Formats: sequence, C-alpha cells, structure tokens
Amino acid sequence: FVFSIPSIIAVIMNYVKRDDVRGTWLDSHFGWQLRTFWYAALWITIVVVLSTPLILALGLGLITMWLGISLVGLWILYRVVRGWLALKDGRAV
Repeated sequence: FVFSIPSIIAVIMNYVKRDDVRGTWLDSHFGWQLRTFWYAALWITIVVVLSTPLILALGLGLITMWLGISLVGLWILYRVVRGWLALKDGRAV
C-alpha cells in the first residue's frame, strides 16, 4: 500500500500542489497525507530491517514482519479514515 504507484503519485502531487493550498484548511490535509506516507515508509523499513535477521536465524521474523506490517496498516487505515472524515466535513485535520 505505502510503496504502490498510486501512493507515490499522490505524494508527488501533494508536493507539486502544496503551495496552492498553503494557508487554507486543505493545507493540514496535505501535511497529514505526507506525514502518513513518510512515517509509514519509515516504520515498514524498520520492521523489515529488524525482522529479516530473525527470518534467517530463527524463522520468527515472519511473525514479527507480519505483525509489524499489520500494525502499520491499521495505523494507516486510522489516518485515512480520520482525514476523510475531516475532509468530508470541510475542516482541517
């Protein structure tokens, strides 16, 4: 989800259009989306880096990787829902 083509296109569009919404209530949504993407990318990278040696050594890494990526996915879902609800109501996040 995080490293998919639509997500990467959305991040690029956010950076390109960010100046157009600066100072409006939409500015918080652009920042919210960018922070969601970059923090999710960071946490998934950390999960993969920490789980890979465990896969090779103990086989437990598959569990830690699945659990870590699932938790990041739930966090992304929360952020998407919260952002959409605020957007629907026409308010800042």
